[in-house]
This record gives sequence, structure tokens and C-alpha cells, in this order.
Amino acid sequence: MILKPNLRGQVLPMPVVLISTVSKEGIRNAAPWGCIMPILRPLDEIAIASWLKRDTLENIRDTGEFVVNVPTMDMKEAVDICAKSFPPETDEFEEAGLLPHPSAKVKPPGIAGCVAWMECELAEEILREKYSLIVGRVVHLEGNDDFFDEKGGMDFERARPMSMIVGPDGVCYTHPARGGL
Repeated sequence: MILKPNLRGQVLPMPVVLISTVSKEGIRNAAPWGCIMPILRPLDEIAIASWLKRDTLENIRDTGEFVVNVPTMDMKEAVDICAKSFPPETDEFEEAGLLPHPSAKVKPPGIAGCVAWMECELAEEILREKYSLIVGRVVHLEGNDDFFDEKGGMDFERARPMSMIVGPDGVCYTHPARGGL
């Protein structure tokens, strides 16, 4: 079957993260993101793609800081709440019942209970007609002790970090499973 290129979300699993920011007025924002990737594994940068009309993008532009939070499958309801379009003056932590996780190097808090937290500073924005690519420099990376061993290895079957496939009926959340290769 030949698929249209814009249906790539049906064949390409994407991670689910919550990006937390704080507006210049001090309002906490949390938004789910699937268009995120590391930039070459040994480097300390990540890239996220954003529609131009997003509070998260405005907050990153205004403050230069954000936190990438890796939620567990148990956080599905909070992720769905954060996906709603709230006005910029709404504290999305409160709306979704999220608790803050203190950040070490940036002002926005992380989200408690997540698998890991990447504190980032804006390195570059690449603006296109309909979207923006944000390059963030990871200035602090922390794993939740509940899901990592002393060597830094994640127990992904216990952590169950979220990913998704976008199909004709909407989003289907998934998570990694051990298999034999």
C-alpha cells in the first residue's frame, strides 16, 4: 500500500514528552510533544519542531529555557489534559494535577514522576513559513532514581516511557517492550 508522506505518523513511532516552560509573567506551561530528537547522539543538543502558534514556543523565545520531561504511561491522563488549548494565562500544571520537580540549572520546573528531565537552553531557532525548529542545548540531564540503576541504565519495562503512533483514529500511546533480536 502506498501512503501519502504526511501519514508518516502511522509508521514512525514518536516519543511523547511534556515540555515545561514558564512565561515571562511566571505562569507555568506544560505541553505534549512528539516531534523531538537528539542531534547526533554524542552531542548535547536536541531539536524540537513546533507550530508557530504555541505558548510553549513563545515562552522558549521569551526566556530561552525549557525542560523536556519524559512521562510514564501512567501519566497518560495528564498528557491528554496538557494537549488541550488553554489560554496563555492558565497554569497547566494545576489543570493537569502535575507537581513540579525542581530544576538545577533553568527556571522552569520539571514535572515530578517523570522518567527523566532534560533542562535545556535555547541554542538556535530555525524559522520556516509554517513551523519552527528549536535547537536546545541540554545543560542538565537527570534520570528518576526509581527507573535507573547505579550505572545509569533505564529499566524501561518498569519506567514505560511513552511513545505514540498517530493513526486514522487518532493517537495510540505505546511504550517499549523487551523483545529478542
